[in-house]
Amino acid sequence: MKLSDWMPFVMSAFFCMGISPVLIPYLHRLKFDQTIREDGPTWHNAKGKTPTMGGIAFVASTTIGVLLGGFVALRRVPKGAVLVLLCALSFGFIGFIDDYIKVVKKRNLGLTARQKLLLQVLAAATFLWTMAMAGHGTTGLAIPFFNISLELGLLWYPVAIVILIGTVNAVNLTDGIDGLASCVTLPVALLFCMIGLRYRDFELFVGASALLGGVAGFLPSNLPKARVFMGDTGAFFIGGAVAGLGFLAGMPVLLALCGVVYVLEALSDILQVSYFKATGGKRLFKMAPLHHHFEMCGYKEGQIDLLFTLVSIAGCLLAYLAYIRFYPIL
Repeated sequence: MKLSDWMPFVMSAFFCMGISPVLIPYLHRLKFDQTIREDGPTWHNAKGKTPTMGGIAFVASTTIGVLLGGFVALRRVPKGAVLVLLCALSFGFIGFIDDYIKVVKKRNLGLTARQKLLLQVLAAATFLWTMAMAGHGTTGLAIPFFNISLELGLLWYPVAIVILIGTVNAVNLTDGIDGLASCVTLPVALLFCMIGLRYRDFELFVGASALLGGVAGFLPSNLPKARVFMGDTGAFFIGGAVAGLGFLAGMPVLLALCGVVYVLEALSDILQVSYFKATGGKRLFKMAPLHHHFEMCGYKEGQIDLLFTLVSIAGCLLAYLAYIRFYPIL
């Protein structure tokens, strides 16, 4: 590969590292402080003066990486990567509205669950439509390891919408302690970079490397003790980008493997609520989502970041093996 092929990553990473030191004091001046969950760990109350909506930094840098870096690398507009970017931006905008209501309007809950779901369904449906119009549409669901593709017909669309929305909300649940969502996303973005390189799918590579650069550039400001949080703006954007990459790669089911941490976080939350209701108030975990359970067990945030990142790496390695087995290079 030429050095110019890595321009989406380079531009995204350096722009994010450059803009973050400017953005963080600005968010402080605006008093865009993080809203702390009342039912979360009590020691999180100290984070109340840490600014949120810092995800704006890697939203902007990833956009520059895809559009400008992608054009430098490919000498043309990377249409597939732009579709992924639009997916990420549409979900990121929903997160921005949610953050704005919570932070600026001082309404702790932000958008209602119904409003959020309606907007997410609209964003997911729009992405699927644009994918179809761009020639990336399919109604077959590739199942890794079994080497089969299930033809779902019209059922494909509700299934795809559930995958998209589920991924976005699972990433948002993962963003509960300093650096966690950023750390576990790096191996996921790198996985799609590797797939793009192996199959010479440079549009997939542009989208994945720009996301990789943006998150990597944001990470120094987000690691414990974080100087800024990504907020729903950033978490929803990452979720939309990761989901979009899965669809562009032609195997959205792969997200269950490479996004194993996202899945475990969401599953722990669902199980906690279900068990609580079924048993009349008993808890399956000390606290949900899963990262809070580890906190309550005495793990420090940095230790949880490391442990969950290792799990993410293992999931991504498994996902890579599953993908190359399903799509062998002839």
